[in-house]
Order: sequence, then C-alpha cells, then structure tokens
Amino acid sequence: MFGIGVPELILILVVGLIVFGPGKLPEMGRTLGKGIREFRKASNALTAAINAPEPPPVQPTQPAPQHSVSSEPAAEQQTASPTMETAAAAVEAHAAAQNAPDAENKA
Repeated sequence: MFGIGVPELILILVVGLIVFGPGKLPEMGRTLGKGIREFRKASNALTAAINAPEPPPVQPTQPAPQHSVSSEPAAEQQTASPTMETAAAAVEAHAAAQNAPDAENKA
C-alpha cells in the first residue's frame, strides 16, 4: 500500500496522536475512511462508465403506414383513427343540419 511499511505507518500514527490528540484521532480516522470509500466509489463508477458499451445509434422513425380498407364497420374506423377528411365531413354535416331548419322556416 503506497510503499509504506509497518515502521513508517507506526511513525505516522504516533505523529498524528501527538498533533491531534487521543480524542480527535478516531474521528479523523473515520473521516479519512469515508473519504477514501467515496473516492473508490467515484473511480469505480467512472471506470464502469468508460468501459460500458455504447448504445446502438437511434434509427430514424418510419412514416406511419397509410390506412387501408379493413373489415371494420365505418363508424368504428372513424372513432379509431379520425382524419382530416372525416373531420371535414363532420363539419359539412353539422352545417347542413343547421341550415335545414332555416329552409323549413322559409317555406
């Protein structure tokens, strides 16, 4: 570990004990341990992100297929997929229904 042997580690602990005192030394050790743990997590996450395979490129979407004639009744087709043509037909039918009572009143 970093080329530090047992004698060097004991010397570092003795100096730390003298500088920080016996009350602060366990707290300093916990803080140092948490820092090292977080650093390892971050480095492992970075390594995993670098080594992860790239997702395949996104293919452009295909245009929607044209509506074909099916065996469904016409009313179900209109409610299932309204189009501009059915909307225009509905507007024309509504206008004709509103104009019909006016024609009866004039006659």
